[in-house]
Amino acid sequence: MTETKAGQDVVAGQGSPGLWRHRDFLLLWSGQTVSEMGSAVTRIALPLLAVVVLKASTLQVALLSGASTLAFALIALPAGVLVDRRPKRSIMIVCNLLRLVIVGSVPLAAALGGLTLPQLYAVAVTAGVCTVFFDVAYQSYLPSLVSGEQLLDANGKLGTTQGFGQLAGPSLGGGLVGAFGAAGAMTADALSYAVSVLSILSIRKREEPPPAGAPEGTLRSRIAEGLSFVVKHPILRKVVACSGTANLFTGVASSLSMVFLVRVVHVGPAFTGLVVAGAAVGGIAGGVFAGRIAKRVGSARIIWMSLLVFSAPQILAATATPGWGVLLYPVGMATAYFSSMVFNVAQISYRQAVTPPEMLGRANAAVRWVVWGTLPLGSLLGGVLGTVVGVRAALAVAFVGAWAAGWFVFFSPLRRMRDVPEAVAKS
Repeated sequence: MTETKAGQDVVAGQGSPGLWRHRDFLLLWSGQTVSEMGSAVTRIALPLLAVVVLKASTLQVALLSGASTLAFALIALPAGVLVDRRPKRSIMIVCNLLRLVIVGSVPLAAALGGLTLPQLYAVAVTAGVCTVFFDVAYQSYLPSLVSGEQLLDANGKLGTTQGFGQLAGPSLGGGLVGAFGAAGAMTADALSYAVSVLSILSIRKREEPPPAGAPEGTLRSRIAEGLSFVVKHPILRKVVACSGTANLFTGVASSLSMVFLVRVVHVGPAFTGLVVAGAAVGGIAGGVFAGRIAKRVGSARIIWMSLLVFSAPQILAATATPGWGVLLYPVGMATAYFSSMVFNVAQISYRQAVTPPEMLGRANAAVRWVVWGTLPLGSLLGGVLGTVVGVRAALAVAFVGAWAAGWFVFFSPLRRMRDVPEAVAKS
């Protein structure tokens, strides 16, 4: 790895051409936007199918929810090895075609009267496997599509798409379920993958092929290389520790939020969705302004500042009370979503910039394996804390813990940097 001389750091995005005129990125972005909306519909429709149509128990529904993220813990690391060995664009296309068939099997089975709970479990697990491969390939493909100076802007726009899906997805999903039923609504998700495939196929820029010849080493050694790169990197290991800790406490908050709103703040079921959707506005704002804030504050400095400064007001969510006091919840959560989006855009852009191309798939997979693995642990911790100390107190602990995770990146070399150095080893 090479290093830049003092004074040669580059402000991300400065002097780079605008992505609004980048045809290939716009195709990728538009396809992913449609796909994110479709996935948001399935997140509403799949559990509704289990509860309303198949009369699943609470435990069965919880297991269905966990099945969709199980793949990240089981196959994220070997997925990174495969992504480094194969053209990433092709992997993305195959994954979306498979998800089209997998998700599309649900409305087909329902129409034929053969839908079962085991099928829903199979759909959740297999679609989750495809999502793992797609996400790892997706994050590894972006640096080959846009320039290094455009990464912050590109990740910010993609983050805006995720925030918009969180905001509009529940409303769209509810409307489609009401009009076509839960199974029929999932047809929209299946079709969204077709749109994404067409958008990726329309990209003109050819991806650089993987190095010729079979990679040396066993699967285990290749996985170990990716983990070792992340662990030994003085900044990436702190970023992963920060993200993993923040996700642990995010899991605590997520497991308690509905109980807090309904049983403590006494929000009616009809308005719960509106309160949650209102908080998602912060995520959209974070995606829109992440690049601009990074240019003003510094593309390296913003990584720790986004959590230790911007996320501090999230504690307001735990102070919400019945009546007008309920507004404190979406205000606090909006700041949490905003700071989280700014942090993610900045740290993903940094990881894409400092990781050699031949290592990018394994490094991304290693990071996702660690940081996603803490989410189910957080859910379990939330249930225990909510029972022992009460829901409001446990929620406050969650927000303080998520904020405190920022100290990992503060006490790292990032504290002495304003911007991310441009020069990176690419051998």
